[in-house]
Amino acid sequence: MKVLLPSPLESYTAGRREVAAQGATVDAVLRDLDARYPGIRFRMVDEQGAVRPHIRLFVNRAPERSLGAALAAGDELLVVAALSGG
Repeated sequence: MKVLLPSPLESYTAGRREVAAQGATVDAVLRDLDARYPGIRFRMVDEQGAVRPHIRLFVNRAPERSLGAALAAGDELLVVAALSGG
């Protein structure tokens, strides 16, 4: 499955914004990413297992908040990080 990442996470993937991962759910894909790129999941999911407030997930361009959402092999997961500052 293709996973598209925001630029703030490039440091985990050696500058790659598009990576491959496997899993039957959003959470499984994020865990697979973490196995390949240690620490990346923690940037998207907090200690309670919830998607961090500044992260938005899209499956095939449709918003998805559930880590338990089912995925198919041909799906695309897009991760967007909200900008903040003042």
